[in-house]
Amino acid sequence: MFWEEEEDKTLPYEVADDVIDLSFATQCKELPIDHAWALSQAIIQELPWMREEKFAGIHQIHVAESGNGWERPENVTDETLRPSHRTKLVLRIPKARLKDAETLVGKTISISGYPLTIKKPRKKVLVNSSVIFSRYVLSDKNEDENTFLMRMAAEVESITGEKVKKMMCGKSYTIKTPEGDLLARHLMIAEQTNDASIKLQQYGLGGGRVMGCGLFLPHKGIRSLKPTE
Repeated sequence: MFWEEEEDKTLPYEVADDVIDLSFATQCKELPIDHAWALSQAIIQELPWMREEKFAGIHQIHVAESGNGWERPENVTDETLRPSHRTKLVLRIPKARLKDAETLVGKTISISGYPLTIKKPRKKVLVNSSVIFSRYVLSDKNEDENTFLMRMAAEVESITGEKVKKMMCGKSYTIKTPEGDLLARHLMIAEQTNDASIKLQQYGLGGGRVMGCGLFLPHKGIRSLKPTE
C-alpha cells in the first residue's frame, strides 16, 4: 500500500470536457452479475467504433450495493442483478462521439439473453476529485498485491508524469470471457494533482476499457470539485 502523507492542496479547477460519461436511462428486469464481456459485445455491435476509440469505455452496470460501490454479490453463477428504473448504462466517450453514441436511444440489446432497452441519456463531465477509484483494474493472475501496485504506480507516472502518493487495492474479481478468465482488482488512488486526477479518468489503467476495466470514478464521501455547467 502506498500512503505518503501530504497536505491537501486541491484548488478550484476547470475540468476539460473533451472526454465525458454518457449516462443512459434503462429498462431491464434482470442481468447476469458477470456481464462485462456480453455487454461489451452488445454495445460494440451497435457502436463498432468503441473498440478502437482511445478514450472509449463501457462501465459495467451496477445496482445499489453497499453505499460506496466497492462490494458486489459473490456468487456470480447463481445470482443475478435486479436493475431498477434508476439503473444507468454509462459509456465513457470522447465528446466528439456524442451524436454517434446517442444512436443507441430506443434500441434493445441482449446481454447473455437478457434484454435491456436504452433510453434518453444525460451528459456528465468528469469530476475533479482528491480520491478516485476503479472497481476493476486488470491484474496478472501471477502477481501479488505489491507487484500489482508497483506496476500501477509506474503506469500512473507514465500517464501523468507524477509519482503516486497514496494508492491501495481491494477485492479481486474474475471476469469470464470466451478466451479465458481475467483477474481484476479494486484500485483507489489519492492525493494526485488536479491534472493527474482528470488524466487518469480519461486514460484509465491496465486496459480492458470496453469491459469496464481501468475506468476511474470519484470516490463517494470524499470532497470533490464539480465544474460549473
